[in-house]
Amino acid sequence: MFNKLIENSTAKSPWLYHMNTGSCNGCDIEIVAALTPHFDAERFGCKLAGTPRHADIILITGPVTEQSKDRLIRTLEQVPEPYVVMAVGSCPNSCNVFKDSYSVAGPLEKYCHVDVSVSGCACKPEAIMLGVVKATEILKEKRRAMKK
Repeated sequence: MFNKLIENSTAKSPWLYHMNTGSCNGCDIEIVAALTPHFDAERFGCKLAGTPRHADIILITGPVTEQSKDRLIRTLEQVPEPYVVMAVGSCPNSCNVFKDSYSVAGPLEKYCHVDVSVSGCACKPEAIMLGVVKATEILKEKRRAMKK
């Protein structure tokens, strides 16, 4: 019974962890805007986690740089299963204007599986919130699959 209560309470309340892997901060600002009362991502039950150990959905912005790739891998190792990786902006997918730079190690998919991708430079808060809703649905499916 206690497990059922925990399952029901966490089903619609994903905790988000934001990680910048080398972006220009444009998408980071839009993530913060999505969390403000104007757009109110908390109405979907989202809460920003201070540590990856408490996260359900990882929001990643920017191309993966040489300096951040080891940190990215270590951070993803700390996230409890199941979790969803959400690429925010064009940079995690294509490296955008940073492509072929000496400091860019490559797109995010080279280092982890991306479940949800929100495109744009910088993407709008509404698009980020839609991506979080999709990520929440994927998280539910992953939790169901783990029970089988």
